[in-house]
Amino acid sequence: MGQIEDRLAAMGVELPPEVVVPPGVELPFAFINVRGDRAIASGHGPQGPDGKVTGPFGIVGHDVTVEQACESARLVALSMLGSLQRELGTLDRISGWVKALGMVRCGPDFGQHPAVINGFSDLILELFGPEVGRHSRSAVGMSSLPFGMPVEIEAEVLLHP
Repeated sequence: MGQIEDRLAAMGVELPPEVVVPPGVELPFAFINVRGDRAIASGHGPQGPDGKVTGPFGIVGHDVTVEQACESARLVALSMLGSLQRELGTLDRISGWVKALGMVRCGPDFGQHPAVINGFSDLILELFGPEVGRHSRSAVGMSSLPFGMPVEIEAEVLLHP
């Protein structure tokens, strides 16, 4: 195990297995696309320990509280870390987080997008530290997201050779 995996274990956190896609759904793309010294993570949603997309489901600020959505964003970070670990072999290959795009399913008057996506950013910074974990970020609202998820996040990381 690498240092990042050791930190996860010390926190009592396990990464979820590969995502279990609902019946009849095809995902003809790579969850992680490695190009040279970069890995681009496709949009990830919150996963449970069984690999399935997990709730709460619905619109943030209506069906889902900001606190619940923030926890969903944290689960998205774990989902993405699981995909990165499977593709890279170890999370220690990550030399820097470049950018994250956080999408929040919400109504037009919702304005707490950054607070929701902090669930993702806080975990990345806790695990990787302020130098490697530092990233640019956008947090935007969407009228819908796949499978009724309240949060979806994509990101890009730099890799050690």
